[in-house]
Amino acid sequence: MPTLRTTDRTDLFYRDWGTGAPVVFLAGWALSGDMWQYQMLAAAERGFRAVCYDRRGHGRSDDPGRGYDFDTLADDLAALLEHLDLANVTVISHSMGGGEVVRYLSRHGSARVAGVALVGSTMPRLLRSDDNPDGIDPALTDLLRDSMKKDLPQWGVENIGPYVGVDVPGCDVSVASQEWTQRDGLRVSLQAAMDCYRANLEADFRAELVSITVPTLVVQGTHDVSAPPELCGQRIAALVPGSRLAVYPNAPHAIYLTHQDQLTEELLDFAAKKV
Repeated sequence: MPTLRTTDRTDLFYRDWGTGAPVVFLAGWALSGDMWQYQMLAAAERGFRAVCYDRRGHGRSDDPGRGYDFDTLADDLAALLEHLDLANVTVISHSMGGGEVVRYLSRHGSARVAGVALVGSTMPRLLRSDDNPDGIDPALTDLLRDSMKKDLPQWGVENIGPYVGVDVPGCDVSVASQEWTQRDGLRVSLQAAMDCYRANLEADFRAELVSITVPTLVVQGTHDVSAPPELCGQRIAALVPGSRLAVYPNAPHAIYLTHQDQLTEELLDFAAKKV
């Protein structure tokens, strides 16, 4: 099983399929790199080098009990790129993973990165505050956190429907794939889940997004309840200079499953052209 060791001696599991221009996939909150396997296989078959890894505390990676802040998570991405000596990389992220690549650019620069795709990203700022009045009510997030801490498997059962858009026209995710996603989400440690959840809620990426200089694709679903368009995708696109916003009608947060073929083509076309 291929792993790399970070500076704080955390072993991270990664996959490395194919050869060619590298495309690195970052998973969403609580999920492992398995979520990207369909897009990874397509990338490898199209002549790309498809790489993904499991975030610390997730999937097959170590659970060190620390390092679930964005600075450390961005440094983990840097460790992967350095370990594999990747250059001219397209980084494709989902949900919380978008914050990791943006913080990577802030801390490590863009010398290795040719472009980034932010799919269903939860940036720039989720929580409501005086300067973010349209954000999510902290009282609601506290209720969600308490529910997860009490019974994470049941929380997953109750939230898989909105995640995959079971009541949204055109969204057809099999029961087997829904159950697979739930099982993957239960491989995260409770501490990693809670710490990453808090870090994602409290983060403010507005200043960092303005500073991005590499080509950026923003993919947003109109029915994404985890990353609402008016709070996330639309604002990200407005902040990142020269970015392109691709809006998918009826797409939920699990856009990589519900709109698998369309998203795969969009991402690989972006990786090939960087426009």
